[in-house]
Amino acid sequence: MKPALVELYASPNGDRWLLGLGPDELPVVHHVPTAASGGRSSTIPVATFLSSGHSAPQRDALLHLIGQFVRDQKDSPPSSSDARTALSTPAADALLLTGARVRTFAHTEHLTNASSFFFDRDGRLFLVTSRHVVCDEPSRHFPDRLEIELHVDRDNLGASTWFSIPLYAEGVGLWRQGTDDAGAIDVAVLEIRRDRLPADAVFSSFSPDHLPRPGTVVPIGASVLIVGFPLGFHDSLHHLPVVRHGVMASAFGLRFQGKGCFVTDARTHRGTSGAPVVMSHVTTGQETTGAALPWLLLGVHSSTIDMGARDVHVDETLGLNSTWYSDVLMTLTSD
Repeated sequence: MKPALVELYASPNGDRWLLGLGPDELPVVHHVPTAASGGRSSTIPVATFLSSGHSAPQRDALLHLIGQFVRDQKDSPPSSSDARTALSTPAADALLLTGARVRTFAHTEHLTNASSFFFDRDGRLFLVTSRHVVCDEPSRHFPDRLEIELHVDRDNLGASTWFSIPLYAEGVGLWRQGTDDAGAIDVAVLEIRRDRLPADAVFSSFSPDHLPRPGTVVPIGASVLIVGFPLGFHDSLHHLPVVRHGVMASAFGLRFQGKGCFVTDARTHRGTSGAPVVMSHVTTGQETTGAALPWLLLGVHSSTIDMGARDVHVDETLGLNSTWYSDVLMTLTSD
């Protein structure tokens, strides 16, 4: 049975806005334009719809409906099913729960800190980070395992545990990496067996539906977010990453200097390597399947870009960063 839809508003030209539930059972607003409008239907999370900042009849209708619901429910105690629904959703934004703090080790020696995120494809779970996090010949960085921090209580984000992932088996590297015509790609993927994770592990994951589709337009100068752990800094109480703001600094869709990456202008630090670079799907008009994670995964943050001829006593750093296109994940996670 399809979930019921509540009509919020119908414009004079026939466009309709309806309130319903998304695939993840969170409320969304459906915009259904008429054929004469030449548009296509879209789905917007309620939070995004209300925070758009534009005063419109359809937004006022939703606010009126919410107010009516509160008035109707203020004297009614919540049912047990309402309580279960409230407890099933973590307090943190799902975007923050995609990221995992990384520590690399050589035997028992702690080497470096980094960022990573989860990617789910056809029920298989992967951890994504930068390739130089798991192996970097120039700096002679050769860890044999890494650890990621996992939440283990949906209702208490202060509860966490470290989960160890080996990087080698019988001398063979367990991560997946790739190359293209320009050389090595600085992205590494490790498959994680779900049955090895703590039974109560709490996290969110991107999927192929969160990757930009062919023809997706990302304007130059558009805002992006980088979700990571710069210098290991994070919310140490709730074990969550922080988000840095940046802008697109090169043409999206083109291989910058012939490599499979694009450039962002953002303030980043060591420890951010492997962080997801995302953009709100509202910016590009491309919908994603889940209202709980309404973001496009544009790429994987790699490192800062600097000029070898820069005079460190005169010239500031460029403040630019290389980000590898996320479509490489479809290759690295294939069977």
